Amino acid sequence: MAVKRYDIVSDTHGFLSPELLSELAGADLIVHAGDLCSASDYRTLSAIAPVKMALGNNDWAYDYGPTVKDRTVFLGSGLKWQVTHYRRRLNLQMCDVAVFGHTHTPVLERDEWTGALVMNPGSPTYPRRSRPSMGRILVEDGQVVDAQIITLG
Repeated sequence: MAVKRYDIVSDTHGFLSPELLSELAGADLIVHAGDLCSASDYRTLSAIAPVKMALGNNDWAYDYGPTVKDRTVFLGSGLKWQVTHYRRRLNLQMCDVAVFGHTHTPVLERDEWTGALVMNPGSPTYPRRSRPSMGRILVEDGQVVDAQIITLG
């Protein structure tokens, strides 16, 4: 089975930089943890790769279609993924990979109790306490083989 590339973004707030778009090219799937703040940006991302997204606190005025909800759960490459904007809404007992946003600060860790991989990709647009960033998770044969925060700019 081939390696699948999941590119992880959050808190783009209506701006997709050329560097971010270049980095996303070639992704098998884009996971967005909310505060996209632009229906046209959703279409732009969807033209690069399929998008799995959760609504952020600034997304309620936008229509991204019926698959974008407060919590998005999906199966990908043999793993159960969960995406929410707020970390406190994650249920780590029901997923292998958990993605959240909101803080604009990158996080990459394994939960000590469940073993779930937990990621906040930070923000490529308005970072806090860090540089602009996104995440990338590579999966092969139902296993995460690499997970990293990618610094932009």
